[in-house]
Amino acid sequence: MTTDTVKNEPLATEDAETASALLDVRDLHVSYRQGGRTVPAVRGVSFSLAPGDTLGIAGESGCGKSTMALGLLRLHGAKAQVSGEVLFRGEDLLTTTWSRLRAVRWAGASVVFQGAMSALNPVRTVLEQIVEPIVLHDKVSAKEAERRAAELLDSVGIPSRRMRSYPHEFSGGQRQRVMIAMALACRPDLIIADEPTTALDVMVQAQILELLAELVRESRIAVIMITHDLSLLAHTCDRLAVMYAGRIVELGPSRQVLDSPKHPYTRALSRAFPTIGDPASRLAPAGLAGDPPRPSEVGDGCAFAARCSEVTEACRTGEMLLWPAGPGRSAACLRVRPDHGGTS
Repeated sequence: MTTDTVKNEPLATEDAETASALLDVRDLHVSYRQGGRTVPAVRGVSFSLAPGDTLGIAGESGCGKSTMALGLLRLHGAKAQVSGEVLFRGEDLLTTTWSRLRAVRWAGASVVFQGAMSALNPVRTVLEQIVEPIVLHDKVSAKEAERRAAELLDSVGIPSRRMRSYPHEFSGGQRQRVMIAMALACRPDLIIADEPTTALDVMVQAQILELLAELVRESRIAVIMITHDLSLLAHTCDRLAVMYAGRIVELGPSRQVLDSPKHPYTRALSRAFPTIGDPASRLAPAGLAGDPPRPSEVGDGCAFAARCSEVTEACRTGEMLLWPAGPGRSAACLRVRPDHGGTS
């Protein structure tokens, strides 16, 4: 499955895929009003997601990953300006009514937020917080909602006898499991997981990732996973989208993107992780100097040009699009263009 260019004019080969997509994002822009001017945070993101698909979103802090994810369900504050199209089962969530959007947010798509302790209400029991969306959206009795809440907690490894406990009475990993149970409360077709395993130990992380994998296999739930951990995405997601300065700069099958990156930024990210068993890699990981540009500082040409070791003058002035970079792959780098003379 491929994406559109940054201009988001659909590629002819995508017509059949996007027509049957669960989620079809087209030319998504998110900007904020700051100091009397508009500052772009997400600049023309496009991708499609079918039922049962898993898409990983990677990139440094400040590249627009979480902003993009929140934009899908219009979860930004009043100062944000969101444009483009977010077609969920063919319905544009950016233009639908608030009442309809409110229903989609739980029954169609739900979010596992980063930092469960800050996302959960500290003065309400876990049971109350899981039951609320079930009663609201599924119109069932309180007794039925409580029964389903107990089943959900058991399914994520939290004993249902603890459902009347408060968030602070659980460990970090258990709170994250509670968040997943809440996300599943109304049987959504899409889960957006924003750093779902942040600050968890590796054993708990593995258990939560296996839980998400089971949901994909058994219920055909589609998952968008956002994290800094490329190795995690490689093992849990079918496809990987790499973001930089508010745009997707590379997209393709996860293992191919990491093993044979086409964009210099993706290559730098993959080299930043030391290789187990390789002393040279462990003692001197490649890394990448500098930081991504501030959203207000992004100009013409490739936003990565200032940090790229392969930059040319055309990179600084040319229009960067997602060009085909192999079967099911695309990259926003001039070196993948056929008229450039080869791939990067």
